[in-house]
Amino acid sequence: MLVPARRRIRLEVWIVLGLSLGQSAVYSVVQLLDKMTRAPLAQGTSTLNRSQSTREYFDLTYQLLDIVFALVPVMLVLYFLTDHRQVAPGDAGNPGSAFRKLGFNFARPGKDVLQGLGLAALIGIPSLGLYAAGRALGITTAIIPSGLDAYWWTVPVLILSAIRHGIVEEVIVVGYLLDRFGKFGWSTPLAIAVSSLLRGSYHLYQGFGPFIGNAVMGVVFAWIYTRTKRVMPLVIAHALLDIVAFVGFSLFGKAVGLG
Repeated sequence: MLVPARRRIRLEVWIVLGLSLGQSAVYSVVQLLDKMTRAPLAQGTSTLNRSQSTREYFDLTYQLLDIVFALVPVMLVLYFLTDHRQVAPGDAGNPGSAFRKLGFNFARPGKDVLQGLGLAALIGIPSLGLYAAGRALGITTAIIPSGLDAYWWTVPVLILSAIRHGIVEEVIVVGYLLDRFGKFGWSTPLAIAVSSLLRGSYHLYQGFGPFIGNAVMGVVFAWIYTRTKRVMPLVIAHALLDIVAFVGFSLFGKAVGLG
């Protein structure tokens, strides 16, 4: 018996989320409960890029493996979104390609970069205020953007990590989920709300402030995507935000008393 199309797509979405950000959301909720039952959130810390070995080149290897394997669900999503009747999965220029469908290509690099810079400024500046407010209210942990030791490869790895986060989150949570939610028959506001709440939920391990901030960011990014049908500016904006946070902290955090 053939599984009806809508039911098959729902199963597909659960599989994708179970392998990627849905799994992260579950762990994030458990980590939040763990921190809350140990001490007040204000006394907790959240380290975003952890060292995985005291041996330099093993740490580098683990970091690179994490980045590579985190992108596998993105490749799965691109495979699912590709119209295989028209194109092979890697052909970004064909109308059936998932890259073109999501606007995840270099068709308009100048405009995408400018939009990405604008979005990064729009989201980044208020985020600093929200973080400070969350710390003052005791609902946000102290966030350490990088816990890596200072090796020659630290900054390049942090940049790759930031790009990884931008690709994984924007391609899956915005591009893929909004496409699939549309096939469920959901309205655009409902699809945006669920996508945004998911984005907030996998940041809960940092506290309730980052949950709120990332949910709001999700609304803005998803709304823009429904207008432009391009995920590339969102990837650029997200990567820039994380690069500034990760690399800035790694280079200057301790100097300005953040580390």
